[in-house]
Amino acid sequence: MTNEEMLAVAIREARIGSEEGGVPIGAALFDREGNLLGKGRNRRVQHDDPSVHGETDAFRNAGRQRDYTNTIMVTTLAPCWYCSGLIRQFRIGTVIVGESQTFSGGIDWLREHGVEVVDLDNPECKDLLGNFIEEHSEIWNEDIGESQN
Repeated sequence: MTNEEMLAVAIREARIGSEEGGVPIGAALFDREGNLLGKGRNRRVQHDDPSVHGETDAFRNAGRQRDYTNTIMVTTLAPCWYCSGLIRQFRIGTVIVGESQTFSGGIDWLREHGVEVVDLDNPECKDLLGNFIEEHSEIWNEDIGESQN
């Protein structure tokens, strides 16, 4: 699968999250051959649980893997510090980011620690989240917001 094809899986998850009334951030975990291991979306609002970010949901849905170094985390938005910690803790080797202009999160830190980060600068990802922030800034500001970038 190409980076864009993998990102399309995460975008579908983000759109589902938006339809559910949640934050439109999606993610997916793939192996190096492009096989989908797990997908997920930010469900903080839907589950009333601040720990259910897109990356954590995809990671949990992938189930236990013996080794994560050859996996690829694909996310519509640069991972926050919480999700960046998960990526480092389990030594996920590559992160494909839909966009990092809205929020840059921990991508520089991940790169400094040997994680390959590919930023696709995808306009669809920017529009999805930008529209959400414009309409629901109070939800966005709960755990990310302006002070966290």
